[in-house]
Amino acid sequence: MAPLKVTKPKHRQIFEALSREILAGRYQPGQRFPSEAALVTRFHASRITVGRAVKELQLRGLVDRFAGSGTFVRGLAGTSRKGLLFGLIIPDLGGTEIFEPICQGIASAPDAANHALLWPHSSGAGVGQEEQALQLCEQCIAREVSGVFFAPLEMTARSGEINRKVMARLKKAGIPTVLLDRRPDELGAGGRGDLVSIDNPRAGYLATGHLWNCGARRIGFVAFRGQASSVAGRIAGYRQVLSAHGVAERIYQVTTGDQFDLPGRAEECDGFVCSSDHVAGHLMRVLMAKGVRIPRDVRIVGIDDVSYASLLPVPLTTIHQPCREIGETALQVLLERLARPKMPAREVLLDCELVIRESCGAKKRNG
Repeated sequence: MAPLKVTKPKHRQIFEALSREILAGRYQPGQRFPSEAALVTRFHASRITVGRAVKELQLRGLVDRFAGSGTFVRGLAGTSRKGLLFGLIIPDLGGTEIFEPICQGIASAPDAANHALLWPHSSGAGVGQEEQALQLCEQCIAREVSGVFFAPLEMTARSGEINRKVMARLKKAGIPTVLLDRRPDELGAGGRGDLVSIDNPRAGYLATGHLWNCGARRIGFVAFRGQASSVAGRIAGYRQVLSAHGVAERIYQVTTGDQFDLPGRAEECDGFVCSSDHVAGHLMRVLMAKGVRIPRDVRIVGIDDVSYASLLPVPLTTIHQPCREIGETALQVLLERLARPKMPAREVLLDCELVIRESCGAKKRNG
């Protein structure tokens, strides 16, 4: 069964098309941007829809709007610098599913042409993620990189401590940092960096709303213990749907890997939103071992749309992360941080899409 994708809102389609054109250099810095009237004609959309798209371009720092003068493509001072070196602090990079395409997005972004990306490696086999993070941080500092992309640790005994150390050392070295996917919960306002991620509350909302529309009424949310702030956002979206329908939440924190332990009361659920496709895969294995039929008895939706999601015993309905776009945006945000070092820390949240496969039990629609 081929996956079905839910159509993005029109204003989002327009925004993404225009942002790609700007990043690809179709419009030069300082050039007047097409008027809203011209964009209405081009995209066959309403003035309100086009206005929302252009407003989002402005919020993302791609254009400037001047009353009485029009809209102009913004020129970032940082993008004109030659030969900048950026570092990655992503422990266990080879063992992840979302960060490799994010890094590929950084490396292949239009703005990357004049710069280089340092892919540091930890020393020795068997080095844990915590030590890896510290080693990668020290390598970036030693190489005097101009900026760092950092995926904070989660689900380790010292995640909070290591995240604080990494951020503190980078700050002391004067190296700006863009956080990928999640923000360390333990950092105060003074340690906040820019964040590029998907809109996690929307991801949780889309997944839960879809299960509700498929007929599930006792919907549980399953996450590994110790997962990061991105999961808290997904839970918030899950809660929003259940609250709107006056239904009680059922949140289960489970252990990882072969020790995956689903509480017995979870068997009352007729649907599950999983914090990630990784969690969904483990949940599917546990349920099928108990003779539970998916989706006849229980419907499941994951989040991430990793490569193996469609290859699970029951192909997984999930929320797609635009990983390459996250990488491209992260580079743009870091370049703008270099150009405007005193600018307040920002969160740039990209939209996400529902990809429908068999695990949710939704009927295939025409078209």
